[in-house]
Amino acid sequence: MSPKALLSWLPIDPYIAAIVGMVCLASLLPVHGAGTGVANHLTTAAIALLFFLHGARLAPRAALAGARNWRLHVIVLASTFMLFPVLVLSARAVVPHLLSAPLWTGLILLSVLPSTVQSSIAFTSIARGNVPAALCAATASNLLGMLLTPLLAGLLLSAQGGFSISGLGDILAQLLLPFAAGQLSRPLIGAWAERNRTLLGLVDRGSILLVVYTAFSEGVTQGIWHQLGLTDLGRLLVIDAVLLGAVLAITTYGSRLLGFSRADEVTIVFCGSKKSLASGLPMATVLLAGQSVGLIVLPLMLFHQIQLMVCAWLAKRYAKARVDVGAGALSPS
Repeated sequence: MSPKALLSWLPIDPYIAAIVGMVCLASLLPVHGAGTGVANHLTTAAIALLFFLHGARLAPRAALAGARNWRLHVIVLASTFMLFPVLVLSARAVVPHLLSAPLWTGLILLSVLPSTVQSSIAFTSIARGNVPAALCAATASNLLGMLLTPLLAGLLLSAQGGFSISGLGDILAQLLLPFAAGQLSRPLIGAWAERNRTLLGLVDRGSILLVVYTAFSEGVTQGIWHQLGLTDLGRLLVIDAVLLGAVLAITTYGSRLLGFSRADEVTIVFCGSKKSLASGLPMATVLLAGQSVGLIVLPLMLFHQIQLMVCAWLAKRYAKARVDVGAGALSPS
């Protein structure tokens, strides 16, 4: 049996299997020491390449159209900074004793974090959604999150936070500058990027696999799995999964009720349901200094892994549905 035939026989999607494989690899062989810096540099390079290629492929007129889709951006920001906190605070009010105080603190912190950028856009691209709007929505979420997250955390957790200039610099350096470079190089390589969509797909998937491995390695090396029992861990996994499922359902059916196109629905679902581990870990260190940060960020660590696995499956399902609809439209009646 050929490798391709074997992969098609597997009961799970091969890409999800690859994500699970990265989790297992990080658990058995987490990157540490000097390797951590290498892994972080590789991840940064992959993300920069992702945005460079998107910039090279994206027509400036389409990018401007994405920025003008204000209704979509309002929905994404409302989901990120309003819907999440409402759901988490409601859960704590209903079942306050289900988790310990540090874990509830971690869930509340998770609820006020900005969306991811690289995985939101990558999954939107895989699902054939509105990539220009996803770029604008995810970037706006992170820019506003540097101000809104400390303010909301201060309101909900009585913590003190501030505006992160370094975080702004990271977004500019890792995301916007490569995208701008791609736009400037579009006259030279734009046609090539359009012809080589497979390469862009490999970058999309590869960047996510790198994020999974490096993020999970960090959690393993911090030893957070030894700080709580299996019962607490199981409860936390269920709450994270239910939270993600609720947000995905609300953003999916809400976007349809509001009359958004299918491409915009994909963007709302993937940009409005994510929480950024890259932003969350440093923010937690600053906002919750002196507390058990390792335990507090565990809800985010688990949520991050769940969202990547679920959204990888969902993105492939969206893409397959699009192909099936296209084939149906071309088939004779």
